[in-house]
Amino acid sequence: MASWGRRSSGMVHHIKALSKVELRGKAGAMKGGWWRYPVQPGVASALVPRSWPCVNTMASLFLVQRFKSSLPQKQVEDDDGDQDLDFPGGKVAYTSEMKFISGSYDKRIPCYRVLGDDGELIKDGSDFEKVNKELAVKMYSDMVCLQIMDTFMYEAQRQGRISFYMTSFGEEAATISSAAALTKDDIILPQYREPGALLWRGFTLQEFVNQCFGNKDDGGKGRQMPVHYGSSKHNFVTVSSPIATQLPQAAGMAYSLKMDKKDACVVAFIGDGGTSEGDFHAGLNFAAVMEAPVIFVCRNNGWAISTPTSDQFRSDGVVVKGQAYGIPSIRVDGTDALAVYRAIRAARSMAINEQRPVLVESLAYRVGHHSTSDDSTKYRSLNEIEHWKTDRDPVNKFRKWVELNGWWSERDEADLRSSIKKQLLKAIQVAEGTEKPPLTELFTDVYDLPPSNLVEQEKLLRQTVNKYPHDFPSDVSLH
Repeated sequence: MASWGRRSSGMVHHIKALSKVELRGKAGAMKGGWWRYPVQPGVASALVPRSWPCVNTMASLFLVQRFKSSLPQKQVEDDDGDQDLDFPGGKVAYTSEMKFISGSYDKRIPCYRVLGDDGELIKDGSDFEKVNKELAVKMYSDMVCLQIMDTFMYEAQRQGRISFYMTSFGEEAATISSAAALTKDDIILPQYREPGALLWRGFTLQEFVNQCFGNKDDGGKGRQMPVHYGSSKHNFVTVSSPIATQLPQAAGMAYSLKMDKKDACVVAFIGDGGTSEGDFHAGLNFAAVMEAPVIFVCRNNGWAISTPTSDQFRSDGVVVKGQAYGIPSIRVDGTDALAVYRAIRAARSMAINEQRPVLVESLAYRVGHHSTSDDSTKYRSLNEIEHWKTDRDPVNKFRKWVELNGWWSERDEADLRSSIKKQLLKAIQVAEGTEKPPLTELFTDVYDLPPSNLVEQEKLLRQTVNKYPHDFPSDVSLH
């Protein structure tokens, strides 16, 4: 067996040898369960059927499971043991006891947090990374900005001014704090509820609105549906409608950073519903085997459109899924800006310094509808929505903490909200009055020289427009 292992011609062995990647190994332990926040006084217990423990120490929360079977090069050098099965991938101990591994555990994985719902540091909450006034104020300001932008653009869709929109209500801290913990060189692959990360990196309100209106100033040239943002300038890969396709791509991008010895990582976001896609498992396994520096951030908001997590999987949420792939994992309170910031900072350090993937599960309830095409009151109660909207709002929680530090006032709040609203009203007015991309853009950016069939299609389209001009949008240039 040892001889076979040394002469293995497997792809992984060759790639690791060529890139001179050192194998590393660690082991840890984990336990399982399912999540729901504890009920607040006066709230019916039926709203929140289960709870999970929140803790304030993070050192023990990363579930690090890199089994010996993931270290074949080391194992094949070990002496054969009489009580071991020397199998490709590593030795496995024999046992005379027939025992099935349990599919569940008595205790659920705890949830790391720093702030209580009152915005104060929880007792003995020393395990968090202190942030200065400038960083804290920007984080809070961007959370408010995202909340107001979502309100305005949602109403714009309801008025028929744009075709579609998706809000981030309830998840503002999860995305903005994640972005705050990264550097500009880290590459972000979003799902569709991460505009906060792009806002943090400097994407302007006018650019957001232009994309939703699909005008000629839209960086995507009007080819994407609303909220499918992207910006190469900000290392933010364009949103793709198919769910979870970005995860295998993230693993590949991260491996390229590894080969180039870049001091950066890739961060890929996914919702809890996306973890039921095959690409989720392919992406995690690919990243684990190739030891790619990528952080997988799952926004577990309790709902995959209308499917609750209780109907979607039987495991303890998403955090335990990392163990099967040998990926260190952590569960964090997604409504706690400081906890998310600390967890992502630690995950980034681990991904880059140890050259390995990390899984972060953020628990933050989706307060808004799935999209403007959805009415969530058909499958969940108004009381449940209101409970999370009022009692566990991440923006209000972080504001309380910033105010307790003496960094924010009522005057600051009024000035900020007034300024953002004025900017948004102007941005919408400008975007609405801007022409759509010219007709030519339908046929560019694919081929260097357009093939004959594409030339024929453009010719036919122009003939149709000239024949039926009243059926063609007046704000689209024919040039």
